[in-house]
Amino acid sequence: MNDLSMMVTVIGRAKLPSLLTVLKNNKVEVNLIALGRGTAGDEVMDVLGIENAEKAVCCSIVTKNTWKTVRKDLQQRLQIDAPGVGIAFKIPLSSIGGKRELMFLTQDQDFVRGEEESMKNTERELLLVISNEGYNDLVMDAARDAGARGGTIIHARGTGMHQAERFFGVSLASEKDILFIVARTAEKNKIMQAIMEKAGVNTPAQSIVFSLPVTDTAGLTLVDAYAKEEAEQAEEDAEKTEKTETPAT
Repeated sequence: MNDLSMMVTVIGRAKLPSLLTVLKNNKVEVNLIALGRGTAGDEVMDVLGIENAEKAVCCSIVTKNTWKTVRKDLQQRLQIDAPGVGIAFKIPLSSIGGKRELMFLTQDQDFVRGEEESMKNTERELLLVISNEGYNDLVMDAARDAGARGGTIIHARGTGMHQAERFFGVSLASEKDILFIVARTAEKNKIMQAIMEKAGVNTPAQSIVFSLPVTDTAGLTLVDAYAKEEAEQAEEDAEKTEKTETPAT
């Protein structure tokens, strides 16, 4: 979406406060933090000089210019390029559901909204839905009603949620669930709109949704076949109904 990206930083939990300081200094106020664990074996960890595998995963929305300054600070202040410290990368966004939601996620970053963009030839997109903890059924029901097949949930804690009242007129809880939904690009807007209407900021779920391009997939062959079968059946039923309702001459 123009020059917006989701930045993902994986770093040792002990360095999380330093990471949040770097982000705040660069006007990245809203972040989602989940805890994880590295998978490297003891021998590899010894070679890399890693003391433990306890990790923090931090997701943030950044502009192109913000990414440049944050990356520089991560390299200089956190020595993120040193072996075993961590990694940061960014993924381009294709859309964010709602103008207020966009302004909340970017806040004081230097960003001017442009036209929505999508990577060419992407048949699917990844929808990320950030909602209050415990409202996954409400979010998923809204998504399914619009054509989504299923999703995956992880728990996270948000920072900068106290500033939501400035944009929405309501406060947001810090404890969050993140729902990952892979959807067809052609169905993306319909699903996002349904989530915003039925589980958006003005509902108990207080959801924010945005999308990222998916360049390729595996494991969705049966899902596609089922969707095709459903579409063909719906078309067949519509034809039967039309013939039944057409008066004889």
